[in-house]
Amino acid sequence: AQLQESGPGLVKPSQTISLACAISNSSVTANYYAWAWVRQSPGKGLEWLGAIAHDGTLNYNPSLKRRTSISRDTAKNQISLQLISVTPEDTAVYFCARLTTFYFGDFDSWGQGTRVTVSS
Repeated sequence: AQLQESGPGLVKPSQTISLACAISNSSVTANYYAWAWVRQSPGKGLEWLGAIAHDGTLNYNPSLKRRTSISRDTAKNQISLQLISVTPEDTAVYFCARLTTFYFGDFDSWGQGTRVTVSS
């Protein structure tokens, strides 16, 4: 699979990060696979934000669940991420990735990532 993230590179505090991930050579509805959002903040490790399964089932990082929404567009074959009420601590490179299974799967494809800076 090939994945490509897109979205604004600069977002103001208290606003919303909205990102899209276009998928090719695979399908958001392909059996068993799931699609995830992961981020890496400066000087920190990878942080899993959440995932959406082939059947639309969702799972979120409990620490970010209140602010995170993941959705999919089957016609466009893409997934989206919305992160509301952002602060500078949300500055990171955001990646979309494919999971081999929804539960305890491995990441087998990654996008190149898109850098988002939260700043006024």
